[in-house]
Amino acid sequence: MNRIILLIFSLVTFALHAQTSTIYSKSYGKNTNPAIIFIHGGPSGNATLFEGTTAQKLADKGFYLIAYDRRGEGRSIDSAATFTYEEARKDLNEIYKLYNIKKANLIAHSFGGLVGTIFTEQNPEKVNALVLAGALFSQQETYDHILSTTKAIYKEKNDSLMLSKIIDIESLDKNSAAYRKQCFELAGQNNYFKMPYPTTEANNLRNGYEQSDFFKNNIRNSQAPILFYKNEIRNNIDTKPILKKLKNQIKLFAIYGKQDNIFSEKQLNDLQKIVTKKNFKIIENCSHYLFVDQQEIFIETIEKWLK
Repeated sequence: MNRIILLIFSLVTFALHAQTSTIYSKSYGKNTNPAIIFIHGGPSGNATLFEGTTAQKLADKGFYLIAYDRRGEGRSIDSAATFTYEEARKDLNEIYKLYNIKKANLIAHSFGGLVGTIFTEQNPEKVNALVLAGALFSQQETYDHILSTTKAIYKEKNDSLMLSKIIDIESLDKNSAAYRKQCFELAGQNNYFKMPYPTTEANNLRNGYEQSDFFKNNIRNSQAPILFYKNEIRNNIDTKPILKKLKNQIKLFAIYGKQDNIFSEKQLNDLQKIVTKKNFKIIENCSHYLFVDQQEIFIETIEKWLK
């Protein structure tokens, strides 16, 4: 009887362990090289595009690159995920433990910029450098910019239907998932995330990714943004004050596409003042996915900064 109880206990323990071990991650390169952890966008994102195009190439430059999908997003399937910054912080700490990393460089893309900044604020001793790569840092300014610039586009086109839609969006709760979603949908409809003149190299990278296993595993949880806005009280934040403090504690860099049209010129000027001009780079003919749009320049810049 005691053996049966022990067996049941062991099976339950194993099952619980299996349920909590949901974080997808993969390393590239030698673990003796400087570590880089890539933090993807979202909520409802994953690291597949970065992995399928750029991870190994950065590792070949002498880095130990780790990519992972946040809990409940992408390949880290977890129906119990809470989608909070605290959960993201804990899981990132687990990545450090799993790969036996004491200190790493963080490349934070899009929404990952908020995750990376908050993690670094709470764990500065674990971060050598934070690289904001097309990263969000002042959410409301981004939404305001999207709405004002798309409004100008539709006024020029005399598109009364879309102008009416913008008025409806502006009336929504600015701390809601619906507001965020519809702002970014407007941006997408107006090609704010696309490079203006795709190069042969960028097209080849995207085509290669779309034919790869990474693209086949481009899993996105459509409920992630809704749950994030339900569970996280800090759902519309400005991290500039945090970044101003961090620049005295860690190395702080920022790299953005010139045609990443979700950001205003004022936002990027404000960010440059924080990170300093020498640690700030704008790439021409480049939008939101700068590690694909202009991969060579992106990798050269990261290598220069982090080595």
